[in-house]
Amino acid sequence: MYGKSTSRAGLLLLGIQLTALWPIAAVEIYTSQVLEAVNGTDVRLKCTFSSFAPVSDALTVTWNFRPRDGGPEQFVFYYHVDPFKPMSGRFKDRVVWDGNPERYDVSIMLWKLQFDDNGTYTCQVKNPPDVDGLVGEIRLSVVHTVRFSEIYFLALAIGSACALMVIIVIVVVLVQHFRKKRWAERAHKVVEIRPKEEERLNPEKKVSVYLEDID
Repeated sequence: MYGKSTSRAGLLLLGIQLTALWPIAAVEIYTSQVLEAVNGTDVRLKCTFSSFAPVSDALTVTWNFRPRDGGPEQFVFYYHVDPFKPMSGRFKDRVVWDGNPERYDVSIMLWKLQFDDNGTYTCQVKNPPDVDGLVGEIRLSVVHTVRFSEIYFLALAIGSACALMVIIVIVVVLVQHFRKKRWAERAHKVVEIRPKEEERLNPEKKVSVYLEDID
């Protein structure tokens, strides 16, 4: 009896030690959080994750949807070894798998956006033994046209600056070209004038030499 108690106590202690050695970690989800897309287009709902445990066949991914105007949560997509599309509902034939678990990517593509697709899309990843962690969220807004964001303005500013630099370089090159052309024309004129002056001066030199000889 005493031996059995000692054995159980040893196993319990070993279990506690192993639990202490196993790092306490949770799956971390990364999404764009806010996304804007044009009605009638396709959009990629990007969701990536990090996990202490290596990715295995036990990995599961669940996508759900909460409408902006309220209502019950709706199933969007499920992945476990293979993707499972919704067989009915608003997302039937409109959502496909676009992820790669080996690269910690569990994104999906949503086709032919509609205005009633406005709402919050949740991405939940479980990678045993890492099964805890926050659920990723993407607040999607379907609009008629995409509004200019700071990124667009920055890209426009950079593009304008590059175009301006190119124009300045072209102007400088043209100015230098025309300057060189003018200098070449002036030099050519000088070369033409010098022989004429020499021809005009030569008779005068000859007359002066003749007069000197007479003297």
